[in-house]
Amino acid sequence: MSRVFSLSEAASIAIHSMVLIARAKNGINVVKITEVTGFSKNHIAKVLQRLVKADMLRSVRGPAGGFYLKKEAGGITFLEIYEAIEGPMEETDCPLSYVLCNYDSCIMGTIINEMTGEFKKYLENKTLASFN
Repeated sequence: MSRVFSLSEAASIAIHSMVLIARAKNGINVVKITEVTGFSKNHIAKVLQRLVKADMLRSVRGPAGGFYLKKEAGGITFLEIYEAIEGPMEETDCPLSYVLCNYDSCIMGTIINEMTGEFKKYLENKTLASFN
């Protein structure tokens, strides 16, 4: 099935996991996140370590360990999470990033930039606290 928009599995894992971590009072571990989301334990662990390196989470080892937010849920936007995984979201003139084009104007018009801008705005306006 074809889609105009697709969110990577890593970005989806990051956002869903961060919401679960924000909801947890005493941290949450990878096993519990796997049970709730159905994502691969190894992929979740890899994504969460990237969020630790991005200074969004702290990780505590051991039987009572887990992941914890490094700042308040209301201060973490979905855009920050998305960009920690995917890199900065950029709006370009060409949806295919071509430098040269055979046409005077893009045959796709501005729809790709508009959709990217709307998605970015949505992510900027959603915080983890929105889902607590």
